[in-house]
Amino acid sequence: MKLESSFAHAAKQYRAIFFDAYGVLRNSSGVIAGVPGVLARLKSEGIDAYIITNDASKSPDMMQKYYVHPELGELFAIEKIVSSGMLASEFLSAKVAPGGKVAYLGKPASAYYVHQAGLEAVPVDEFSSTNPEEIRALVWLDDEGFDWFTGLNQTLNLLRKINIPVIIANTDTSYPVKSGEVAVAVGGLAKMIEGLVGKTFIRFGKPDTQIFSFAFARALESMPDLKKSEILMIGDTLHTDILGANQFGIDTALVLSGNTQKEKARMQIRSTGIIPTYLFDSILT
Repeated sequence: MKLESSFAHAAKQYRAIFFDAYGVLRNSSGVIAGVPGVLARLKSEGIDAYIITNDASKSPDMMQKYYVHPELGELFAIEKIVSSGMLASEFLSAKVAPGGKVAYLGKPASAYYVHQAGLEAVPVDEFSSTNPEEIRALVWLDDEGFDWFTGLNQTLNLLRKINIPVIIANTDTSYPVKSGEVAVAVGGLAKMIEGLVGKTFIRFGKPDTQIFSFAFARALESMPDLKKSEILMIGDTLHTDILGANQFGIDTALVLSGNTQKEKARMQIRSTGIIPTYLFDSILT
């Protein structure tokens, strides 16, 4: 790992910063105090900032509204927010005929990614009132918006009855809710059902490099001469943010403001062999 005194100093060596959302910019309580000021400073220094997130619970338009500066206004343009839900939506559009029914787990807002594919979204709570043979695919979008006990059992039985593509639009198994605590994410729920039905689900999001390729293509639209060596990925999880970005070939910074506990960070880096370029307490330092 490179030795840098702070994120602020390291950031000046790059033209674009890819940020994970949860654990880096925000948690379940909202945007982390001080983050809008950091984003405003990067903007003033001419450094492009992008969000690369496994959050498929809401549209990019809704995500954009979280990051607002009192003087500069919205700090991320819509085209600079890349969600794993976008990739899942593209897959659904290619695999399911227009107007087809797609069952989903998540809040109503997460159904945005089904609707974007030109498909009818059927929430988990309505599985029992829908003919199973009409369902063309199942997509996991969010861990909220349904009763876990009922919803997971309905899902288990649906997948026993019919053979359909199952898409996980958020591969995260946990996410930070407050300092030192995490909660089970939809990727963790999906992994449990996957084991029970003996079926391989289709995953989108970090650590798969496809989401980084998507973001890089977006960045090239405004900076056609941008090189991978000029991009830094900031994340709070070794097995998603850092591993995926390492495999894509861009520099990485692990921050300790989310999933990774400060006292265990160096041990986990040694034991996994997933080595970030930098290690910082947070982007506020």
